[in-house]
Amino acid sequence: MFQVDAFSDRIFGGNPAAVLVLDDWLADAVMQSIAAENNLAETAFARPNGKGWDLRWFTPVHEVDFCGHATLATAHVLAAHLGVTGIMAFSTRVGELRVAPVEGGYQLDLPCFAPETLHELPATIAGPLEGVARAIFRNFENVFAELPDEAAVRAFVPDLPNIAKLGAQGLVITAKGQAHDFVSRYFAPGAGIPEDPVTGSIHATLVPHWADKLGKNRLSAFQASARGGHLLCELAGERVLITGKAVTFMEAEIHLS
Repeated sequence: MFQVDAFSDRIFGGNPAAVLVLDDWLADAVMQSIAAENNLAETAFARPNGKGWDLRWFTPVHEVDFCGHATLATAHVLAAHLGVTGIMAFSTRVGELRVAPVEGGYQLDLPCFAPETLHELPATIAGPLEGVARAIFRNFENVFAELPDEAAVRAFVPDLPNIAKLGAQGLVITAKGQAHDFVSRYFAPGAGIPEDPVTGSIHATLVPHWADKLGKNRLSAFQASARGGHLLCELAGERVLITGKAVTFMEAEIHLS
């Protein structure tokens, strides 16, 4: 098992993910137990499928449909430790994801999930955002709220018990940035992730939102968590391209009874 800091050029930055490249799946309960033992936002499991890799992701409490940073971490393990070259194709619940080594890191080619307008926030999270959010929208797995400015995003104090009532859904807050085109933060306590340090998947919706608002398809994004992470993004038709770096923190051997 490898542990990789994704969307970072140094250890202790970005978002840590564990990666296991297997000959075949372990039992689902075993993979879930490994993810719970790791207690990281995501543990990724990959296996070869003849054309690329099948890829699955587990939080400490359940399997998820989509994860960007653990996809980046998996590509890094394949390229940096297992001798894989060229574009890597991953078969997942949200379709094929592709990762290409590029100068300065890796480029993720993800599906675009256009924002769906919400007319009101879920009652459990409405309180601190009522009258503050400039726009509210959603995709298939998260609720998004656009705040007035970057300072409001950085100062936001999440009500984690109420956000957890969204269940598997999370809450993303975002605003126009100062040094970057936009900033964001992401909370998913119902999935065992109080605040995710850097999240690739939410940018599959944030990028089309901000591309439309700012009138540009190439965007610099920053996730303003304590660890923080910088993402270079591009809206390319029905795809979102995200470029970031990754570094290996740990290589480990798991002992299963």
